[in-house]
Amino acid sequence: MSQLDAIYIFCKNKSRHQEWAQNWTKIKGIYTTNKEICQALQLAVKQCDQDSIVISFLMINEITSTDNLNQLESTFMYTQLFKEILLDTEYDHKAMKNLAACCREVFTNNPIELQIINEFEHDYLPERAIWWYTRECFTYKMLNQALRILDADIIINMGFFLCDIHKQIQQLHKQQVSTYREKSFVVYRGQGLKKSDFEKLQKTKGGLISFNNFLSTSKDKEVSLDFAERASSKPNMVGILFIMSIDPCIESAPFASICEVSYFKEEEEILFSMHTVFRVNAIKQMNKKNQLYQVELQLTSDDDQQLRSLTDWIRKEGDGTGWQRMGKLLLKIGQFNKAEDLYSVLLEQTSDESGKALYYNQLGYIKDNQGDYEKAIWYYEQALKIQEISLPLNYSHLATTYNNVGAVHKNMKEYSKALSFYEKALEIDQKTPTNHPHLATSYNNIALVYDNMGNYPKALSFYEKTLELLQKTLPSNHPDFAQSYNNIGNVYMNMGEYSKALSFYEKALEIRQKTLPSNHPSLATSYNNIGAMYKNMGEYERALLSHEKALEIRQKTLPSNHPDIAQSYNNIGSVYRNMKEYANALSFYEKALEIQEKTLPSNHPHLVTSYNNIALVYENMGEYLKTLSYYKKALEIQEKTLPSNHPSLGTSYNNMGFVYENMKDYSKALAYYERALNIWQRALSPTHPHIKTVKESIEIIKKKL
Repeated sequence: MSQLDAIYIFCKNKSRHQEWAQNWTKIKGIYTTNKEICQALQLAVKQCDQDSIVISFLMINEITSTDNLNQLESTFMYTQLFKEILLDTEYDHKAMKNLAACCREVFTNNPIELQIINEFEHDYLPERAIWWYTRECFTYKMLNQALRILDADIIINMGFFLCDIHKQIQQLHKQQVSTYREKSFVVYRGQGLKKSDFEKLQKTKGGLISFNNFLSTSKDKEVSLDFAERASSKPNMVGILFIMSIDPCIESAPFASICEVSYFKEEEEILFSMHTVFRVNAIKQMNKKNQLYQVELQLTSDDDQQLRSLTDWIRKEGDGTGWQRMGKLLLKIGQFNKAEDLYSVLLEQTSDESGKALYYNQLGYIKDNQGDYEKAIWYYEQALKIQEISLPLNYSHLATTYNNVGAVHKNMKEYSKALSFYEKALEIDQKTPTNHPHLATSYNNIALVYDNMGNYPKALSFYEKTLELLQKTLPSNHPDFAQSYNNIGNVYMNMGEYSKALSFYEKALEIRQKTLPSNHPSLATSYNNIGAMYKNMGEYERALLSHEKALEIRQKTLPSNHPDIAQSYNNIGSVYRNMKEYANALSFYEKALEIQEKTLPSNHPHLVTSYNNIALVYENMGEYLKTLSYYKKALEIQEKTLPSNHPSLGTSYNNMGFVYENMKDYSKALAYYERALNIWQRALSPTHPHIKTVKESIEIIKKKL
């Protein structure tokens, strides 16, 4: 059982259980007193905390090339930004109340922790921050957990506490630095690394590693070695003894001996602030019989040129000040609900018109991503009212807002309105330098509209213009390339060139995996697209795996009735249908339709998808009257909302023809097949597989008439 890590036996007779217990590696000990087993469990908890600290690995080729900076682990970038933003933020008396309320909600059924929370709220002082952090109560648990998983809500609520710990470490460092007499010294840390992380570490020799939590180390080598040896006994772990060489004169990486201010004064602990960066000098195996290694690290400073250039680049990615930087960071990591709360407060507090326009724009962007398109339009219109009065007509910020409004209309399937706003933006952007990123944005947006209108050659032309501009102005792994590759993949998919589409989708996924947190909505988009290609290519198991990954991310990050969750249900249903598991398929399709009927207008194209999907299942089950009913619902919407030569209309006519053929109504079948052929010959390339298929169907029907 992989979820079970360790077993501790509490009994009256130790000798009775010792022999059989030796046959079970997960049994860690047999205890006969409360004190013994409590001490063992406390040590196990500490071991777990040691092993679970998040470490980022930066190989030397990633930090010596500007082109590779976008390949950095996302946790490295985001913890660096979180730290800088939180330290740059001013906190008021409300911060403590907000944190206490947040903690009470988390520990609502834990009376012991609730009592400690009350004590914390009434007695806390900044000069006792380290004492509270080392107490191993809710403060320690919540902060470390939040930093591990980048839980923005908890990190922001604990921001003042994090700052106080950092400042107290800085203060102690200044007091203690003279005692080291400018001589370097060594500290130790023992822990386990997952084998996959150890492989990354081995590739990082000469590069940098960052400990993204507050880092606990010891002057006692034997204590640290014991932690490493314990970890090495686990089958999926490698035991690591970090030997860290420290220059006490480095002020940019504050650390301090905390024995005088810690809750546990007997421990010889040296505590480093969060996001401390070391250079990896050597990796040596300590014992060939087991997985135990020592890793020699050197504390880096601001004088380290590679680290300096890396930090400067990350700061450019999160420009602005204070809470504005925090808002941008929350949007980057897909925390839309928290970003909305923040920007709503900023909007309420500002009287500056340009600031209001910025916050309206950001709130519009958030609502667009949440699927609340009407509210998104409203926010963008408020921004436009300010900008059209206060800005020159060729100002780039105005083009940005036009693009944003166009994006919402595109998501609402109002393509002519979207194109109108995108062309306004392009008119402004064409007056900028030819390689300006805004021009690439406008080309891309216009391509998206043509793509959705079924004009694939025009869409591909504008996407290629976009990609050409990006290649001239950005490093090859910049996140913007992921979207560009994704869009080109979409066109090839719609043109029936599935292997080309899959190639571009995989390029997009590769970049997103390197630059985004593991639950970012854009990763779900990539998994969704790759799943669609595998389905089209008949690789159903791989398709199902990709779509399930997409659904898992969306369920973690989006409201339960979000259109993207409905899309994932539809996609999984389609794979099951192709696998002939019709009951499963119908179940997922009905989940999708339930969401869409509650949240979408009655003529929304997503309803077309669900009606068609349910029709296909009934068709496969031979229930043709039910099939026809759902196809007609889909076609009714399409005839109202799509251009008369849109390829999707051809698909619906083809579907109707197929049902009438199976019902042996050949004259109606022929009429619908011919409508499908007429549209596809105008809209698709002559070699598209749809054209060949419908021609064959027409020939078969003619022989039956």
